[in-house]
Amino acid sequence: MTADEVTKDGMARVLADGSTLPLLGLGVWQVPDGPECVNAVRWALEAGYRHIDTAQAYRNEASVGKALKESGLDRDEVFITTKFLPRGGDPVRAAEESLRRLGVDQVDLYLIHWPAGGPTWAWPGMERAAELGYARSIGVSNFDEAELASVTAIAGVLPAVNQVDFSPFAYRRALLEACRRSNIALEGYSPLGTGRHLADAAVTAVAADTGRSPAQVLLRWFVQQGIPVISKSVRRERIEENLQIFDFELSGEELSRLDALDRTGGTGRALEHPWW
Repeated sequence: MTADEVTKDGMARVLADGSTLPLLGLGVWQVPDGPECVNAVRWALEAGYRHIDTAQAYRNEASVGKALKESGLDRDEVFITTKFLPRGGDPVRAAEESLRRLGVDQVDLYLIHWPAGGPTWAWPGMERAAELGYARSIGVSNFDEAELASVTAIAGVLPAVNQVDFSPFAYRRALLEACRRSNIALEGYSPLGTGRHLADAAVTAVAADTGRSPAQVLLRWFVQQGIPVISKSVRRERIEENLQIFDFELSGEELSRLDALDRTGGTGRALEHPWW
């Protein structure tokens, strides 16, 4: 089984460990804990999203859990990602606290949020969290090509996912290829550049040609390549619109026009300006 494999319905990515990661998820970065977060997650689940992405650093896991409970959906219908805050501490203990806040017995994916203090020190604790059943899959986030190699060199269980800043404007080809060589699924966040990419001339031209919104075009660029992506909105109409990307295709020429927007030179870096 390879990390490039997509499910027959075209809606999810098959991970190397056999789990399936929905190609489109709703992220709740910078969404305040409380009604705004609960509503965003609830609206997403009602619209048909089946992946919610949160993190210990976001301080809104309890709201995600509340929305999940209120949705009435069975736990196994929704893929939940959270992330270990790597400021010392123990990934196992932190996972236990996340599960309490989320109100679940297990998360589907548990990531090291960024490689603070070095890329390898937290990985044994992540493996232990998986052994204890706290996480079905484990992985990393914001790890560059070299950091990923450091983890795979010492890992008993390889990371299933590397979640990074990725889009046509940050088309990190070398990092994508490094993930593929190690059978790790690259997952993108900030696909719309926090809104900056929506007004780009090439994006709006493709949107006009396809009769779709700029956001839908950018998100379709991911799923058409089998790359999972996390979108973010707290507006119900945008949440619903962003999901409508599985009923059209971009042409090869349109994909090439978007590929050409890369500003990273096809880098193996995960970020141009790390914040830690």
